[in-house]
Amino acid sequence: MAPSTPLLTVRGSEGLYMVNGPPHFTESTVFPRESGKNCKVYTFSKDGTLFAWGNGEKVNIISVINKGLLHSFDLPKAVCLEFSPKNTVLATWQPYTTSKDGTAGIPNLQLYDVKTGTCLKSFIQKKTQNWCPSWSEDETLCARNVNNEVHFFENNNFNTIANKLHLQKINDFVLSPGPQPYKVAVYVPGSKGAPSFVRLYQYPNFAGPHAALANKSFFKADKVTMLWNKKATAVLVIASTDVDKTGASYYGEQTLHYIATNGESAVVQLPKNGPIYDVVWNSSSTEFCAVYGFMPAKATIFNLRCDPVFDFGTGPRNAAYYSPHGHILVLAGFGNLRGQMEVWDVKNYKLISKPVASDSTYFAWCPDGEHILTATCAPRLRVNNGYKIWHYTGSILHKYDVPSNAELWQVSWQPFLDGVFPAKTITYQAVPSEVPSEEPKVATAYRPPALRNKPITNSKLHEEEPPQNMKSQSGNDKPLSKTALKNQRKHEAKKAAKQEARSDKSPDLAPTPAPQSTPRNTISQSISGDPEIDKKIKNLKKKLKAIEQLKEQAATGKQLEKNQLEKIQKETALLQELEDLELGI
Repeated sequence: MAPSTPLLTVRGSEGLYMVNGPPHFTESTVFPRESGKNCKVYTFSKDGTLFAWGNGEKVNIISVINKGLLHSFDLPKAVCLEFSPKNTVLATWQPYTTSKDGTAGIPNLQLYDVKTGTCLKSFIQKKTQNWCPSWSEDETLCARNVNNEVHFFENNNFNTIANKLHLQKINDFVLSPGPQPYKVAVYVPGSKGAPSFVRLYQYPNFAGPHAALANKSFFKADKVTMLWNKKATAVLVIASTDVDKTGASYYGEQTLHYIATNGESAVVQLPKNGPIYDVVWNSSSTEFCAVYGFMPAKATIFNLRCDPVFDFGTGPRNAAYYSPHGHILVLAGFGNLRGQMEVWDVKNYKLISKPVASDSTYFAWCPDGEHILTATCAPRLRVNNGYKIWHYTGSILHKYDVPSNAELWQVSWQPFLDGVFPAKTITYQAVPSEVPSEEPKVATAYRPPALRNKPITNSKLHEEEPPQNMKSQSGNDKPLSKTALKNQRKHEAKKAAKQEARSDKSPDLAPTPAPQSTPRNTISQSISGDPEIDKKIKNLKKKLKAIEQLKEQAATGKQLEKNQLEKIQKETALLQELEDLELGI
C-alpha cells in the first residue's frame, strides 16, 4: 500500500533524496540519499509506486512500496525518463549523436519492459521536443510523430504499426485522456498563404474527407499548445506568433480557440488586449480559466459556450493552477513578478488567502488538494535557492533553504491516482504553523528631496479592476438601459424647450454677434452667471456624451471593460444631477 502522505523528491548539488510529506517533513528511508552532482533526471510512475533516476552511470528503477531495486540499465547519457500510465514500459532518451564520418547514429530512444527489464524497441529520435511516445490511459494505444505522420501501436507491440494518420507536415499531436473511444488532436502549420489548422479525429477513423470530428483553421500561428479537458469532449488551442507585427508586445501575438468533439468551434473573446499567459482546464471539464492582457493582467473563468462566468479583475499574475479536486484556484505572478498568490474558492467565488512566495520559479499542488509547493531553483535563479510547503490558507508549514554554496535544481511531489485523497471541506481560517510567516519587504518609492516633507499623494499607474460575477451582471443591463433611455428622452425634451426660449431672448441679451470661431459651448457657459455651476454643467454634459458613445459601441457588439460598464450605470444619476442644476438656473 502506498504511503498515506505524498513524498517530496529533491535534486540538487547536495544530491538526490526524498522527504516525507506533511506533517513530518523528515528525510525518508524509502530512498537512500545519493550524494554528488551527477544525478541528471528522475521520474515517478503515474501512480507513484515506482521511481526511476539516472546518476550519470546507470538508470535505476526502485519500488517505492517495497524499497527494493527492480532494474538497472547501463545508460550513462540518459537525460529524459518516462513511465507508461500502467507502469508497463519505461521510456528513456539520450541525445542523438552521429559519427565523424557522417554515418547515421544509433537509436537513442529505448523502451524497456519494467517487469522483465528487456528492451522492447529502440527508435531514432533526434529532437528533445515531444521525444516521448504518448499512451492512452489503459495502454491499448501508443502513438509517435514520425516524418509528418502519426504512427499508432496497439497493446505495446512496437514491432507492428497498427495504424497511421498522414497529413502534410503534421507538427504536433495530443492523445485524449480517459477511456475509449480514443481521440487525437493534430496541428498542421500553414504555408504559402494557407492557414494553420487543428483537427480532431476518433481512432481509427482517419480516412476520407469527412473523417475529422472537428476542424479549426486560423492565421497567425507559429506554434500552438493543445489542451484536452479531462472528459475528452473539447480542446483549447493557444495559437501564438513569435513576433507581434504591430509592435504592441515583446511576446508575440496569442489567440485562444475552443474546439469540441461534436464539431463546434469558436474563438474565445478576451476582454483585454495583450499576451495570453496561461490557460488551464478545471478537472470538472465544464470550465476553464485564462490569464491574459497587458499588466496588470486579467483572469476570467469561461464555460463551455466560451461565455465569461467570473472575472477576477486585474492584478500582478501570469499563471493559474487548479487544485486536483478542482474546487480551489490559485492565481499567481512568478518569474519577473513578485510571487503574489491569490487562493480562491471557485464554487463560492470567495478569496481564501493572499500569500506571497517571493522569487519562486516552480509551483505544484500536492495530490491531497490541501498543500502547495513553491521553490526557487537553479539555473533560473542561482541565489536564495530552496522550497516551501504551504497550506492553501496561507500558512507556511515547512521551509528549507539551500546553503549559499549549493544549488537546488528540481523538487516535486510523488504523484497519486485520482480518488486516493478525498476532497475536504474548504476552510478560510489559517491553519496553525510553527514556521513564522514572512512579510515581504515593500520597497518605498523614491521621493526627491523637495517632496520628502510634504504629504504623500496616492496615485496609481493603472486602475485595478475588482472581481465581478459575470452571471449576475448580465441580467441587470437591459432594465437599466431602458430607464436611462427614458430619462434621456425627458432630458432632451426639456433641453430643447430651454434652448428655444433662450433663442427668443438672445437678441436683447447680446446685441453684438459672436465671432464664428467661438465654440457653441461658450454661449451656454454664461447662462447662470455662476462660473462654478456652469463648469459643473459642462463636465456633466461631457460625461453623458462619453456614455452615449459607449452605448453605441456596445450596440455594435463590442465587449466593454468593467469600468466602461460602470460609467453606463451612472447615467441616470448624472442626468438627474444635470436636471437639478439647470432647474436651479
